[in-house]
Amino acid sequence: MNGKGIRLEGLKKRYGSGDTAVDALKNVDMHVAPGEVVGLIGPSGSGKSTLLKCLGAVIEPTAGRMILGDEVIYENGWRVKDLRALRRDRIGFIFQAPYLIPFLDVTDNVALLPMLAGRPNGVARARALELLQALDVGHRAKAMPSQLSGGEQQRVAIARGLVNRPPVILADEPTAPLDSERALAVIRILNDMARKLETAIIVVTHDEKIIPTFKRIYHIRDGVTYEEAGEGRGLD
Repeated sequence: MNGKGIRLEGLKKRYGSGDTAVDALKNVDMHVAPGEVVGLIGPSGSGKSTLLKCLGAVIEPTAGRMILGDEVIYENGWRVKDLRALRRDRIGFIFQAPYLIPFLDVTDNVALLPMLAGRPNGVARARALELLQALDVGHRAKAMPSQLSGGEQQRVAIARGLVNRPPVILADEPTAPLDSERALAVIRILNDMARKLETAIIVVTHDEKIIPTFKRIYHIRDGVTYEEAGEGRGLD
């Protein structure tokens, strides 16, 4: 991966201790290169949610290594002092629901994160507008979230996830509420943005509509990951 993207080595997560301990992650190895969109699939209780929270620096693993870009961010303990800044600046999040702020217009919903990171308002809004145009919702820049369709809301949410140019994006069931046409449109967008911005994107999904689009898939079962080649079709 030439020191870029994200890599996990032997990641473990144990909840509790003694007789009540539960090993949610037993041995997770994963790598996602810049410009790549990878699927993460697993049944309920497989460790998928725990893995996503570790990747997003929401909870602390128990052991192993996490490498983001050229930096070891976790090795048997966090190596990053400011986890809030890590989540804000270097990890993008896209959820099943858009979670747009209802009293901010589309531009300010996207520009808010870079503003919070200290960028001037004009710079943040210009970056937001650039992404909105790239995602074909630039004409909705002044609209309120309640005025958007479901597909438009999800595109705005994708713009928000990308606005700080994070090296990694975590997309948690981003197509679940969408029909086949809109779901595939979202995956096309993620692939296009991954290539343009050299972002590593991990898509957690149960959505049978999009699974055939991945070139690589990680399955997780009983806290262990298994990699397989995907079909890599359905994006033309």
